[in-house]
Amino acid sequence: MTRPPGFDHWEERFAGAEFRFGREPNPFLLHCKPLLPASGKALAVADGEGRNGVWLARQGLDVVSTDFSPTAQAKARALAAEHGVAVSLIEADAHAWDYPEAAFDVVAEIFTQFSPPEGRALKWAGMKRALKPGGLLIVVGYTPKQLDYGTGGPKQLENLYTRAMLEEAFGDFADLSITEEETELQEGAGHSGMSAVIGLTARKRKGSG
Repeated sequence: MTRPPGFDHWEERFAGAEFRFGREPNPFLLHCKPLLPASGKALAVADGEGRNGVWLARQGLDVVSTDFSPTAQAKARALAAEHGVAVSLIEADAHAWDYPEAAFDVVAEIFTQFSPPEGRALKWAGMKRALKPGGLLIVVGYTPKQLDYGTGGPKQLENLYTRAMLEEAFGDFADLSITEEETELQEGAGHSGMSAVIGLTARKRKGSG
């Protein structure tokens, strides 16, 4: 894999012994537990140190966890072993990975807002392609108000998510639900304090490609 932009920055952020974003799954992902299938395949996009992918595996899903940081994935491997679950780790750039066609029952993208607009379009197109018809999409990100809090996330306004952006990108999905809230996050040193977040759940329409 050719080293993508930001590779050295993220390798450095993940280099410490601590988990940069904590060891527990994101609260919105936890909230989505009733929507998960009892079995099937899940993709955790740009999953970093694996906290979300490992949790999905703990729910009985066959998980593929992607990230471009080998340092992060080494920690994800250790976290999976600690919980006694198997996770397939793939070193991949979320913008350039060859997302397999209709391969996953669940696709989760949790705080991957290192993507500039052009990269985000490629990432989201890949995620949509990878999801099976009827499959569950989960997206979590910061809104522009997060710039006021400064408790995590990107500093670039164009990288942040809005309701209109998500509705435009995933408006062809069924059962679309979007939640915006200002809440206290304690997800390691990376996400700590009052935060402005947005979460989406939706299902790829059956009969769509």
